[in-house]
Amino acid sequence: MNKLSKILILALALMMLVPSFAVSAATPYQTHTYMATSRNPLNSPDAYVPVVSVDSAYMGAAAFGDVSDLFVGPDNEIYIVDSNKGTVVILDRYYKQVGVIKNFTNDQGVPDSLTGPKGVFVNEEHIYICDTNANRIVMFEREQNASGGYDFVRIIQKPNSDLFGEDAIYKPIAMVVDTYGRLYVVSSSTYQGIIVMNHDGQFTGFIGAQQVSYDMLTMLWRRFMTEEQLEQMETLVSTEFNNIAITADNFIYCTTNNIDAADRRSAVGAKNGKYSPVKLLNPAGDEVMTRTGFYDPGGNLSGTSRIIDVAVGPEGTWTIISENESKCYTYDFNGNLLFAFGSAGSQLGNLKNVKACAYQEDKLILLDSSMKSFTVYKRTEYGDTLIAAIANTNARQYDKAIIYWEEILKRNSNYDAAYIGMGQAYYRDGEYDKAIEFFQAAYDTTNYSEAYREIRKAWLSKYILWIPVIAIVACILVAKFSKYAKKVNDRTALKVGKRTYWEELLYVNHIIFHPFDGFWDLKHERRGSVRAATTIIAVVILSFFYQSVGNGYILNPFGTYSTIFAQMISVLVPLFLWVTANWCLTTLFDGEGSYKDIYVATGYALAPLPIFVIASTLLSNVATASEKEFCTLLVSIGFAWALFLLFFGMQVTHDYSIGKNILISFCTILGMAIIMAVCFLFVMLVQKMVGFVTNIVVELSYRM
Repeated sequence: MNKLSKILILALALMMLVPSFAVSAATPYQTHTYMATSRNPLNSPDAYVPVVSVDSAYMGAAAFGDVSDLFVGPDNEIYIVDSNKGTVVILDRYYKQVGVIKNFTNDQGVPDSLTGPKGVFVNEEHIYICDTNANRIVMFEREQNASGGYDFVRIIQKPNSDLFGEDAIYKPIAMVVDTYGRLYVVSSSTYQGIIVMNHDGQFTGFIGAQQVSYDMLTMLWRRFMTEEQLEQMETLVSTEFNNIAITADNFIYCTTNNIDAADRRSAVGAKNGKYSPVKLLNPAGDEVMTRTGFYDPGGNLSGTSRIIDVAVGPEGTWTIISENESKCYTYDFNGNLLFAFGSAGSQLGNLKNVKACAYQEDKLILLDSSMKSFTVYKRTEYGDTLIAAIANTNARQYDKAIIYWEEILKRNSNYDAAYIGMGQAYYRDGEYDKAIEFFQAAYDTTNYSEAYREIRKAWLSKYILWIPVIAIVACILVAKFSKYAKKVNDRTALKVGKRTYWEELLYVNHIIFHPFDGFWDLKHERRGSVRAATTIIAVVILSFFYQSVGNGYILNPFGTYSTIFAQMISVLVPLFLWVTANWCLTTLFDGEGSYKDIYVATGYALAPLPIFVIASTLLSNVATASEKEFCTLLVSIGFAWALFLLFFGMQVTHDYSIGKNILISFCTILGMAIIMAVCFLFVMLVQKMVGFVTNIVVELSYRM
């Protein structure tokens, strides 16, 4: 081994000792090792605690029948919908009954009454009641008249439009009204989306239609359906919304529980809202929810939460309730889970059949249809601190926000939302080095990338003149090395006698760019060797090991890594399976390569992999989240190049045609699977035999 090869091997070994040169820092508060449970806000102190359960006796009202909705009005008065009795009970802010809406005289001067209402919405002027069984919306004045009743305003009937359809069934169950008087209505039997009407009740269209999902069999069957069958099938798709809420700036939250659990689970990590049970729509109907949390907001990660209501809370927070879990999930505007609480039971704070939720200043109210009551949860000191932190962040009072976030972390060092909040506060204050510390602590690669981009921008502006110089020097060195390798290879081609180890290694440079004549000379002129192929394979193993320990934070936020032994297994097992299976087949199908020839050709074919894997690993340490795909692309190019060389290396080694080589390559992969199956069976058989012998020995020892 000459001096140059020793220097190269030493440099490679030193590089393996340097796992990363990205900006790194110790996480300032977080002490846990990453686990899925560490992100569970259920481990936080209580943000809300139950203070009172309010039933009809407490309210001074008649016993309820079937309560279905609850709404908090502009002056914190409470509206409760009793579907069974066809009434809406109005309470003051202290939960005492002040009025009831049931009977009224309609616009025809005829006595009328509510029939199975399901939902209610109240603004400064009017009360809107979804009279579900009567297929209409009934409006009343919000202020009580002299007799203590509520004056009837008008009835909004089923929309009259060709888009809605004459045969369409109209069952309004929830609605909201924006500041311009537009009505957004959820109908339990309407799958086209949310119904939009103007202030006069004239239909203007649908918004927010849900994603339709089909299984593979249904998708195949649809190809053979007639247009009439397809139209009929569309009407059977269960994609209706079930509830709605509106923000002060006219953005609309809507919920559904008709998403398949499998689709929901597949979309939890995707965070694209395609199969989300909660959507945020702008007034034009576009889905605009920010989903920068770890998972798509929508209840538990198994996709089994049946979301039935949503309430808009303070400072851009919002809460959903899961009917089957009797649980509340609260998120911030960016989709980060802040806290979750609730369970089924009969004690104070537990629920049996939760139906609705609403905020009343610093209280959260949950309606229970089984208990025919609602429970009032008051925000705790911890909850006040959390809201104050969010409020100061929203108001760009970052110095104050940091104080509150630090207080949160003192109470729960595993609260990722606090790390993100502090990171965002430092980021917006221009302290990017501190910001990435907290983003790292929360494993937040998106915000980390934004902060790191600013650090990188400052670094580039400082060393901008050195970048082209380094690039030019690198290109010159690569060109010089390539020229040197070509010179050595040309000289070696005319050399008589045994090649040196360095000459055998440098032949890789020729094979990479000239695979056909390169593999021909590799076999027939013995330009390569087992030792050189083994060296290349060893470099491949080391490069993958370096990738596992040296990938930047963007590609490896949790700091996981594998051992060199694991990398050896992952490379050597498939390699020897390939060589063995290919040799077994080619000996039966006129292949001209020996086991040694196949091994050497395979080793040389893997030469591009270390180049691209190491380049990708180095790049990952300076890349942002939007650039990590380029790192993955580099590795993919390396694999594609190696597979290209391997394919044509086998073709030249065995002197096959392209068609025959394709067939043998496919059969080789099949043979690898068969060998693995046989080895597995052999291991199982050995285990059974060892167990059998062990049992005999134990039995004899007892009897003797």
